[in-house]
Amino acid sequence: MLVSITSTTPDATDLGYLLHKHPDRVRSVNVGFGKAHVFYPESGPERCTATLLVDVDPIALSRRGRRSAAQTLEPYVNDRPYVASSMLSVALGRVYGTAMAGTCEARPELVDRELELEIELPVLPARGGEDVVRRLFEPLGYDVACSAIALDDQFPDWGDSRYLSVTLSGVSPIRRALEHLYVLLPVLDDRKHYWIGEEEIEKLLRRGGDWLAAHPEVEIITRRYLRFGSFAREALAQLSEGMEDTDAADEVQDMAEAVLEKPLSLNEQRLHAVADAVVAAGGGRVVDLGCGEGRFIERLLAEASVSHVLGMDVSIGALERAEKRLRLDEMSERRRERVALIQGALTYTDDRIQGFDVATVIEVIEHVDVERLDVLSRVLFGHAAPSTVIVTTPNVEYNVHFEQLGPSSPRHRDHRFEWTRSQFQEWAAAIGSEYGYRAEFLPIGPSGEVTGPPTQMAIFHRAQKASS
Repeated sequence: MLVSITSTTPDATDLGYLLHKHPDRVRSVNVGFGKAHVFYPESGPERCTATLLVDVDPIALSRRGRRSAAQTLEPYVNDRPYVASSMLSVALGRVYGTAMAGTCEARPELVDRELELEIELPVLPARGGEDVVRRLFEPLGYDVACSAIALDDQFPDWGDSRYLSVTLSGVSPIRRALEHLYVLLPVLDDRKHYWIGEEEIEKLLRRGGDWLAAHPEVEIITRRYLRFGSFAREALAQLSEGMEDTDAADEVQDMAEAVLEKPLSLNEQRLHAVADAVVAAGGGRVVDLGCGEGRFIERLLAEASVSHVLGMDVSIGALERAEKRLRLDEMSERRRERVALIQGALTYTDDRIQGFDVATVIEVIEHVDVERLDVLSRVLFGHAAPSTVIVTTPNVEYNVHFEQLGPSSPRHRDHRFEWTRSQFQEWAAAIGSEYGYRAEFLPIGPSGEVTGPPTQMAIFHRAQKASS
């Protein structure tokens, strides 16, 4: 069994620093059920590939547990030496554990660097087939290429096997890509080779981290990874608790930001301005990304021209509060059909947000790390690709009017950045060039002569394709 990871980011041999494996040497490690070997089929400044080959020892496998007489040949005649299974996951942890932990003493600045990666899994067992592979990896930002493997090339009439050859292409820090493989390979195989105990819950939470909690298939991943219902329920509960702890801290910060802006009635002005823009765009189907407690959804439901609203937020707690605010359980069936709430994150590809006329992203982008904005842009403008996208974000130039703020203090502790008007417009121009959108800019709130408005809004209109 093997997996190859290729970086095509300039100075591609930096991959060797991140994996702690020198491109000019072959490294071998004992993994209990055989040996794992790391080597580099290619290594250059523009393209570098590290391959992990696991040589499974069937004798070692046969000693790992008692079997009935009918099973005595099973360790010798099976697919384990060839397929990307839980054994490959264990080998990844043993061989690349330091890289997965985000440690690189020689080049620490590389740890969080987004790399253009290509991951090849020549033989992948996939319970559920190509559809499940896509459902697991595409929300994480990967382009997935799958091809079926024939049972026997010499006998095409026999059809295809249950195995797939899979290539994943995407942009990610290497540590995050390794976590994805570590967790999802056993999920696809659904046949772990070792005893599953409570320590597996800790492994899943440690390796899954924040990306698993926001994954649209979190339940399938958790239940397959842990297999036993009680373990899966405990892990899902802990994932939810982690989200709720974050919710509580965010709620305090949201209140602080609201107090800061209250004299301007800025939140009301924002919601009013965005609602007007939605109506002007003629959007019947609207998705509110980062919907929070549902205030804007409540506003949209009062608009007769809006036929359906989907609210998405990463926070389970916020969605529960939105459900209460909107009184979904008290709505008539006809009105209830107009609204839906889902958990998800804008940094993960999600087919559920496709097919909408308008997407609203109100005071959301500033909560995303700058280096992740390219991923957000690809999900929003490239994958979801609505006709109109409305984005609002604070104008940092206006902060001098808030006496409570220090010279360099953001309005909200979780803001990863706050942009000037020119910075926002530069970002919007890059979006337009990359994804075919035209942006117009409108102020929200009272404008200072020098500083401009407290909130800046961009309305992106997708360019119409010329008819042939």
